[in-house]
Amino acid sequence: MVATPRRIVISGYYGFNNSGDEAVLRSILTALEQESKAQGVPIVPIVLSINPRLTKRLYQVQAVHRMDFRKVFRAIWTSHGLISGGGSLLQDATGSKTIPYYLGVIKLAQWLRKPTFIYSQGVGPVNRKAFFPFIRNAFQRSKFVSVRDIESAELLQSMGLAEERIHVVPDPVMGLPISMDPEIYAEELDASELTLPMVGISVRFWKEDRGDMHRIADALRLLCEERPVHLRFLPFHLPSDEEASRYIIERMGDLTELGCQVSICSPHEQPQAMLAEVSRCQLLVGMRLHSLIYAASQQVPMIGISYDPKIDHFLHRLQMEPVGTTDVLNPDLMSAEASYLLNNRAQWQAEKRESIENLKQQASEPAELIVEYFR
Repeated sequence: MVATPRRIVISGYYGFNNSGDEAVLRSILTALEQESKAQGVPIVPIVLSINPRLTKRLYQVQAVHRMDFRKVFRAIWTSHGLISGGGSLLQDATGSKTIPYYLGVIKLAQWLRKPTFIYSQGVGPVNRKAFFPFIRNAFQRSKFVSVRDIESAELLQSMGLAEERIHVVPDPVMGLPISMDPEIYAEELDASELTLPMVGISVRFWKEDRGDMHRIADALRLLCEERPVHLRFLPFHLPSDEEASRYIIERMGDLTELGCQVSICSPHEQPQAMLAEVSRCQLLVGMRLHSLIYAASQQVPMIGISYDPKIDHFLHRLQMEPVGTTDVLNPDLMSAEASYLLNNRAQWQAEKRESIENLKQQASEPAELIVEYFR
């Protein structure tokens, strides 16, 4: 007897041309598909996206516009449940409307008596304490709550959510595999571009005075003055990250006289293509959280620059600290750390291998428990 397909709505920051959040979606869909086959429970995802046409094309799933209330209502009403996550959905650092939107979707599902599942979210910062009781209520009524770091769990406990209700799991992207699809490869480079050690760079604008960009540029130029490398800029969120990359390139000046190469990765719709880009780097310097997660999953040594606590939280899971922040970053220290990791890549990989493998194995736990719920 064939089991009845379960329609599950997935709510997150999808369709915004952000490689990290698209990787989250791809990871959740992949994990659900694997668990669906393993447990014999057909799962039909319906994704809430700002660009449903793109989401349908990229992932071959049903999708509705996340801001079309009638379509969102109907999708949830005709579903068997809702997944909220992953990513940094419940935070008010980027604005006061983010938390109400995502909580509103959760509460709508609960009002319609649909089971809700919190999937590996990074909670916080939540500076407006007025949000605390609403988050607590929505999470208390969810069937399963998982967060991607201990700090998120501690924040939820401070809101009054019982410790035993919270599962700490890795970011879902830790379980994302390199695609075997020949159309989802890294950009092909000329042989001349592959002769130098490749250093991936993921940056974003943060400080208005661009002081953080200046310090990063100074550090990269110092590295080039010490040794020839290929600086490969990897824009995770278009078009803003590409603009930040070009800003740093201009600030560094001409590096050809130092024997260095500089390039910018072409836009990739598929997150696994960017994962492939990261996999061929000998080192990754990242501001974007998911650039660091990509690097960890591919055992690429990394240097994190913190603009948000979520960067620190992820690095702590690998017993690491950021080299600096957007406020305080020493170019000499960053350059020295980059040179050290390039010289000691194998040692870093040996030291981090066990931690990385544990995170990769645990990444599918939320999907396993969600599919099990519907079995």
